[in-house]
Amino acid sequence: MQVKAPLITPVLIAGCVIMMISFAVRASFGVFQIPIAEEFFWLRSEFSLAIAIQNLAWGIGQPIFGAIAEKLTDRKAIIFGALIYAAGLVLSSMAVTPEAHQLYNILIGFGIAGTGFGVILAVVGRAASDENRSMALAIATAAGSAGQVIGAPTAEWLMTMMSWQMVFVTFAGIILASLLMLPMMRAPVVANKTELEETFGEVLTKAFKDPSFTLIFLGFFSCGYQLAFITAHFPAFVTELCGPIAPGGILHSVGVTTTSALGAVAIALIGLANIAGTLLAGWAGKRYSKKYLLAGIYTGRTIIAALFIMFPITPTSVILFSLAMGALWLATVPLTSGLVAHIYGLRYMGTLYGIVFFSHQLGSFLGVWLGGRLYDIYGDYTAVWWVGVAVGAFSAVVHLPIKERVLPAARAAA
Repeated sequence: MQVKAPLITPVLIAGCVIMMISFAVRASFGVFQIPIAEEFFWLRSEFSLAIAIQNLAWGIGQPIFGAIAEKLTDRKAIIFGALIYAAGLVLSSMAVTPEAHQLYNILIGFGIAGTGFGVILAVVGRAASDENRSMALAIATAAGSAGQVIGAPTAEWLMTMMSWQMVFVTFAGIILASLLMLPMMRAPVVANKTELEETFGEVLTKAFKDPSFTLIFLGFFSCGYQLAFITAHFPAFVTELCGPIAPGGILHSVGVTTTSALGAVAIALIGLANIAGTLLAGWAGKRYSKKYLLAGIYTGRTIIAALFIMFPITPTSVILFSLAMGALWLATVPLTSGLVAHIYGLRYMGTLYGIVFFSHQLGSFLGVWLGGRLYDIYGDYTAVWWVGVAVGAFSAVVHLPIKERVLPAARAAA
């Protein structure tokens, strides 16, 4: 009788913890928008550009760290990433000019790349059995959402006791503490004979010549745009545009008495709803076509975002939007990474997914920067929000022509 491979493994547990901590810190940056701008009398676009550069550096660093992991081992890549992450946070705590924040966020972005999706999902994917891979990727992705649940409220809470500078230093220490999980991060190199015989360059050439890889690359752009814009600007958006919280209501009774607090809670609710949404995506990705699931997710995001901006912004609509968008938030990640592994195999999954993720981060850069820039021009976020609706519709369409077939070299390992 064949023993069924376990879903929960030490690699999955360690990967979840590292991902959760990395994303908790990353998800908190929107909370610092107003305090930093007010302390230094900056335009909204100044710190927004720093976050945008962080996202772009994350995208550039992702394939680099994927290659480092494949050449030097996963654990060395994660250590390098955590050290850079912590250094960027400490240096940012001492920054007093927009240019300094923007420079140090390059380090933070590279640090996220070394402790985030590309490296961690590649390790988890290799360590999981074929039947558990889709769900294992979903669980690791959901751990990132768990980080989002705690990141923004934790930052908001810490700033009631200390300066934002000390919050950055505290977060740097927590990032370094996550390295205690590294002894559990051991995964075999899974590859068939053909994959082992192929060089890195040959695999990249094959992917770049495949129209489906291009479509996956293009489709991931809007995911980055929407997620980064909301993470960076939604707390400020809610603070400034949401109607007042009624005294004696449910929110007021649980301690959410200001729209500023509601903005942080909204980010947490998105992450909370996404835990369920991502796990559901992992379950569905094993049973249904990944490209059609992705098209459906982007369609849902487009509709939800359009409806939200068309109606008055109230505490109720903020809560409903956060839960609905959260259910689709990172559901694209296990499906997109699983699609890359399915078509192109596991050996160079980290690098190939990192390249696709670069498109995601180009969208992230544009969403964050454009959010701040258009806010300074028009005084609100309406225009940039509608751009997000448009690119979401584009991604829904662009996934449909993808040929979801296994290439010969990846057949045995997909």
